[in-house]
Amino acid sequence: MSQQRKGGLGRGLAALIPTGPDEGPRLGNDAADLILGPRGGGPRTTPPRPRSSGAGNRGTADMELTGTASSTARGADAGSHADDGAPVSRETTELVDPGAVYREISPAEIDPNPKQPRTHFDEEALAELAHSVKEFGLLQPIVVREMSGGRYQLIMGERRWRASQRAKLETIPAIVRQTDDEDLLRDALLENIHRVQLNPLEEAAAYQQLLEEFDVTQSELATRIGRSRPAITNSIRLLQLPTAVQRRVAAGVLSAGHARALLGLEAGAPAQDELAARIVAEGLSVRATEELVTLANRDPGDTTDKPKPAPRGRQRNPELEAVAGRLSDRFETSVSVTMGRRKGRITIDVGDTDDLARVLALLEGGSTAAPR
Repeated sequence: MSQQRKGGLGRGLAALIPTGPDEGPRLGNDAADLILGPRGGGPRTTPPRPRSSGAGNRGTADMELTGTASSTARGADAGSHADDGAPVSRETTELVDPGAVYREISPAEIDPNPKQPRTHFDEEALAELAHSVKEFGLLQPIVVREMSGGRYQLIMGERRWRASQRAKLETIPAIVRQTDDEDLLRDALLENIHRVQLNPLEEAAAYQQLLEEFDVTQSELATRIGRSRPAITNSIRLLQLPTAVQRRVAAGVLSAGHARALLGLEAGAPAQDELAARIVAEGLSVRATEELVTLANRDPGDTTDKPKPAPRGRQRNPELEAVAGRLSDRFETSVSVTMGRRKGRITIDVGDTDDLARVLALLEGGSTAAPR
């Protein structure tokens, strides 16, 4: 069984922390790339925890972090483990919260974040990460806050923490910082959104929880977390789907675009579930789903007929239909593409002004995030 690597501090963290001679467990190359930036309202400070004779038993070592991660530090760090040809886990680039403290902490002393919006962890991916952590150590610290009784509560890095437990590491690198209760869900949500790890239903549930806990409007929430209001509105609407359809979305067999199309089906939950099963079985695109929903709404209870054929005299063009299908998937709405002898036309259907704003954001910036 591989031993946890010992040695000097990784160059990435050394670029952030004024230290003396190298000592203590090796933090790893990517340490400079992971800590969240300061919160609004000015930096909060956490006094360094005094080092005591019992620190060795607890497996903790304190070090105050100052400054922010620089591109120079990351650049100097790029080659160390890459030269080994060994797989390592890489996470989000984050900044150091001034006054935060670095410690080596036993995974057993850390409790999970009770407001973690992510409920599903891929077992195969977690096993691979645990193997990597066991072989090479944890290359990026987790982020925790100190609780009473000498325990810590996880803020960010639950996959790394779970993998470290599986790998049976005695201690892992952690950044200890002050975080208010009301910020726990927000921080965990933003970390997962930035890493694209939440499925659409988890993201929708997290938005709804934030709205209820903060007692804010969707516009205010959008401003606070840097998302567009239409994106939040469309996400929360997914919670209106029947449970069976929500399970398919959570499992990844139905996209958020398919789910939004199903919301327009007026026949109710049984028809939505039936059409969802057909989408999975036949691999229907978002555009085809929208056409079926339109037909079903004209003739309630009918979700089995194929979309109406093109009118006579209009030649079908498979290439243009393929382009329209890709655009429909991209914009998550119905898109038609037609070509005449001298010019062509692309038509994008929008439901309302919010939907128009969402499409415009995609056209202008390639993201549903609010313009900055």
